[in-house]
Amino acid sequence: MNLFILVWNYLIARPLNTVLNIVLLSLGIAVITILLLFNRQLQQKISENARGIDLVVGAKGSPLQLILCNIFHIDFPTGNITLKEAERIAKNRLVKTAIPLALGDSYGGYRIIGTTRAYADLYKSELSEGDWWKKDMEVTLGAGVAAALQLKPEERFASTHGLTQDGHAHDEQKFIVKGILKKSGTVIDNLILTNVESIWKVHNVHAEEEGKDDVAHHYDEHGHVANTRSFIPSPLVPSVAIGDSTKEITSMLIQYRSAMGAIQMPRWVNGQSRLQAASPAFETARLFSILGVGVDILKGFAYVLIFISGLSIFIALYNSLKERKYDLAIMRSMGASRRKLLVSVLMEGTALTLLGCLIGLAMGHGMLLLMGNFLEETQKAGINGLVFYPEEWIILIGSLLLGIVSAIIPALQAYRTDISKTLAGNG
Repeated sequence: MNLFILVWNYLIARPLNTVLNIVLLSLGIAVITILLLFNRQLQQKISENARGIDLVVGAKGSPLQLILCNIFHIDFPTGNITLKEAERIAKNRLVKTAIPLALGDSYGGYRIIGTTRAYADLYKSELSEGDWWKKDMEVTLGAGVAAALQLKPEERFASTHGLTQDGHAHDEQKFIVKGILKKSGTVIDNLILTNVESIWKVHNVHAEEEGKDDVAHHYDEHGHVANTRSFIPSPLVPSVAIGDSTKEITSMLIQYRSAMGAIQMPRWVNGQSRLQAASPAFETARLFSILGVGVDILKGFAYVLIFISGLSIFIALYNSLKERKYDLAIMRSMGASRRKLLVSVLMEGTALTLLGCLIGLAMGHGMLLLMGNFLEETQKAGINGLVFYPEEWIILIGSLLLGIVSAIIPALQAYRTDISKTLAGNG
């Protein structure tokens, strides 16, 4: 007697009960799988995007908003800070590197970031084709931007004012694509990079002023800073003079020279009237604590579904034994051992949970895959349904244990089947 065939026949003999039990369990498993994949990948992406950044300095406002805007580029700026203020912080002995960021425009829903090559180096970015931006109004595209907008080197486009697609287009000033970066799996894939001067130029902040003395802007015929004695270049934007209070940037990404910076720098910066400092490590931990409430609620809902599923499997097996008691008695009379009856019922319970678990895992991965293909924000976040984690084995083993536990009492009933009483009609 083949137990696998026997168990399969028992399952298909009650198709409605079987399908309901599998669907109930698979929904719970799917929710847990989605939460696992989303949470793990989100933590990984946050860690990758914040690497090498110890502090973000920007205008007063929400520290979390400052982090979300300037590291993950999913929120709006808290305001601008003057270049003069930023320079004073950049020159602090506790600062190892300071990277300026200037935001304000976008194209096709992707942000244009005015910065320096140090920002691209932070993510170990490499060119896929073309070259890096070198002059004003030149840009280098992230891999995701180039793929989504179908832009190629030497093509031109006009940016849109603001960080949404419905802003005013700057048709009078067009950017030219000079290169495309390789896919890195970081936030830089979804950014358009240029120099800070280009952002100023588009907003008419970088217009040439006549009658200035030698401490103003000095360029040679190639657009580079001229080498004059009276001109001292800014450590953040070398094309302007140090201390130029007319220029503004959105924020500055700082890396400490030593651990002492983590103790002194945030307090010192926050003591300035117009500036605030936000720690990526602290703010992202706070973000996950906020998100954790919603995640815990969804997990609780999923566990309830799984518990109900286990209870439903137990009731189904328990009730089915009443219908099958004569079958079991006949099997015993034909030579089937008590152990075989016990194993057959346990196999039936584990078969139900195994099918439900496999379908649930497939549903979880499939849902994230669909979200990644059709939802733009999921694509930008880099969430992928084709990633597998070792914790999924725990889900699978847990489901099998659930099936065994649900089937223990019915299996013991089958084990105690009394042949004579059942066939005599008294069982």
